Amino acid sequence: MRTENVSKIYGRTAAVRKISLTLEPGRFYVLRGENGAGKSTLLRMIAGLNEPTEGSIHIFGTPNKEALHQVGYMAHAPLLYDELDGLENLRFFAQLYGIAGDELLIQAMTRVGLDAKLSRRVGQYSQGMRQRLSLARAIFHSPRLLLLDEPFSNVDPDSALQIAKLLAAMRTGGNTILLVTHQIGLLTNLADEYILLSHGELVERGDMPGLEEQGLQEHGAQRPEARK
Repeated sequence: MRTENVSKIYGRTAAVRKISLTLEPGRFYVLRGENGAGKSTLLRMIAGLNEPTEGSIHIFGTPNKEALHQVGYMAHAPLLYDELDGLENLRFFAQLYGIAGDELLIQAMTRVGLDAKLSRRVGQYSQGMRQRLSLARAIFHSPRLLLLDEPFSNVDPDSALQIAKLLAAMRTGGNTILLVTHQIGLLTNLADEYILLSHGELVERGDMPGLEEQGLQEHGAQRPEARK
């Protein structure tokens, strides 16, 4: 995935400023930055949901608007239909990809630890279940690039572990992952690199170990091997 001088301007405000970024296949990247740094805006542009004011985006050599079937996107808000059950939600979105039948949808729900036969409406799901269903929606079409905006937000420990295990498996399977999170401790020994934005600009990127230490210190957490 490559962005070249990508900007997003709202009136006189630049949410993203001339970001040029290359992501290699099979790598796991964490996108960091303060609130308002432009993280979600950048994800939405890569996913084809927002049009850049300037610049270009290519997904494995193809303009992103022509390669949306290769992209899975999980928004910060689950954006699910509360009146439908989990499988019905996925059926609705499967139509957008021309996918018929439930086989791939059931596989995705199983991978995130949800029972596809559960007839409970999503409005009755816990926050952790909603996040996992949103992740299932992002992966059922087997995307090569996965974009995740705060997938661990307000989830219970079991759901967080389920999500982390799935991401580890997808990375091993060759998927490229770009993830926004403030919970760095969950990504120990999982993510490869961090990318830091500030005021809409790319200011730093590097290997994860240094940022893991910084993130754990920020949240007052211990390294896993130090926990008792």
